[in-house]
Amino acid sequence: MRTRGTVRLATRGSDLARRQASLVKEALERRRYEVELVTVETTGDQIRDELIHRLGKTGAFVRELDERVLEDEVDGAVHSMKDMPTEQPRELVTAAVPERGAPGDVLVTPDGSTLEGLPEGATVGTSSLRRRAQLLAERPDLEVEPLRGNVDTRLQKLLAPALQAEHQERSEADKERNGNAGDEDFEPEYDRPVDDWFDDLSELEKEALGREVETEYDAIVLAQAGLERSGLTESIQYRRLPTATFVPAPGQGALAVTATDGETAREIQSAIDHPRSRVETTVERTILAELGGGCIAPIGIYAVVQGEYVHARVSVSDRDGEESIAATRDLPIERHADAAREFADDLADRGAAALIEGARENAEGDDAPAESDTPRGK
Repeated sequence: MRTRGTVRLATRGSDLARRQASLVKEALERRRYEVELVTVETTGDQIRDELIHRLGKTGAFVRELDERVLEDEVDGAVHSMKDMPTEQPRELVTAAVPERGAPGDVLVTPDGSTLEGLPEGATVGTSSLRRRAQLLAERPDLEVEPLRGNVDTRLQKLLAPALQAEHQERSEADKERNGNAGDEDFEPEYDRPVDDWFDDLSELEKEALGREVETEYDAIVLAQAGLERSGLTESIQYRRLPTATFVPAPGQGALAVTATDGETAREIQSAIDHPRSRVETTVERTILAELGGGCIAPIGIYAVVQGEYVHARVSVSDRDGEESIAATRDLPIERHADAAREFADDLADRGAAALIEGARENAEGDDAPAESDTPRGK
């Protein structure tokens, strides 16, 4: 549906989703389109206490947006590509893949520690089966605990314990300072009152001070693109994790605009599609579709265009990172989709299919809702 030349795009209501949709909006506006963002609350937003793989549907953050497109309420929908099912209704197309952001993961700690520098038995938070498996493959001693919420919520959960402890110490120091106000020999533990310290905290840190702590995390793992798009990189300390060992989720860092197949979709593609990003994410999602597994199995797939080839790296593992199938292959760019299917078939024969089936059986044993009819691929 087009109204007076305005393109109406559906988006989730989280701060990150709105920021990402605004990137698409601004890109279209640079091409002289008028754009309106329409906020839609999705199932994934409504079920806030469940981990992604327990939601019972790969498209927990996607389906309601695309339904608005199919019902002609909006012209398109903006998604994080890694949230999208590998299959979609016939009427829908991926109208545009804007230029991809950073594809990898980052380790966030209160003090900037590396993964190797975390103490023995450190607690690391993540909502991703893939990240859990990759963390345990590198550091089997880690305690990997569930973590969900918006990017700022996750960061607050990480920062809260240390900030709250320091606030308590400073408050007690203030009481001691006041009690020794007339003692010239008294040396306060802190030079500044707690109120001055509080005033200098960032908004993220102030919010963390008021957050109830259930699990004390030594570190958390997030997508680098989400962290950057949230505008929080200056508020925390983080380390990039190498994509060779922490192979990203298919489509991570990329956005996608879905629309019904037709003139509007072609206009959006012509205006903001980034060919290289589309090729790379097509390879990743094609391999995922062939392997199956969706959000049930720990699967990392990362593709990079290198001249006449697309270098693809795939890692499939069990949930504890103890067993894995990993491989790389250079796929000819002129037939990248077909070559990606062939690569996936080879990986399946080498043991990836068995690992995915094992992960599926484990998922069925979880206290999770039954799988919905949302497609997961083969």
